[in-house]
Amino acid sequence: MSGARKGPNHGRTALYLSATVAGMLGLTYASVPLYDLFCRVTGYGGTPQRASEAEARAVTTDAREFTIRFDANISGGLPWTFKPEQTSVTVKAGEQKVVFYKAINHSDRPVTGRATFNVTPDKTGPYFVKVDCFCFTEQTLQPGQDVDMPVLFYVDPAVSDDNRLNEVKTITLSYTFFRDANDVPAASATQGAPGATTN
Repeated sequence: MSGARKGPNHGRTALYLSATVAGMLGLTYASVPLYDLFCRVTGYGGTPQRASEAEARAVTTDAREFTIRFDANISGGLPWTFKPEQTSVTVKAGEQKVVFYKAINHSDRPVTGRATFNVTPDKTGPYFVKVDCFCFTEQTLQPGQDVDMPVLFYVDPAVSDDNRLNEVKTITLSYTFFRDANDVPAASATQGAPGATTN
């Protein structure tokens, strides 16, 4: 008499599926910092480059000029006003320039924000270099506090060697401030608080 046929091993299948889902989630979380690193290294998607103060001091200027426009936005229920203190500046390639953005916390509690940024046209990303920027760290504003936040940057003179950018005369540096993921909004901080967006 033949033995009974064994049914499918549902426990093993469930284990495999659980491991697969966990692996996919792990890859998803890992892909965000890896993608961010890729963008910072290559300038992909209009991501500016970074340089140390020593590296910036070694850069020479050339005669090519650019108009740099400044854009500011807020999102994610952030109860701030956020805007550039000047709409544009003119710089020569290699010339370091400091500009300021202003942020005001309109809520009745400390609020922490974090900025994302990019430049357009996207293809200028590899040549737009930030030496110092408020976007490198989270920013916490106390109730009613207003701050001036500096950005020190230059346009890499190597831009003149890239024929794809011969027609580019204007570069827009854009920031969007979001409420930090670890900052839980209070009801009083998100209701009726004015925010500003400049474009």
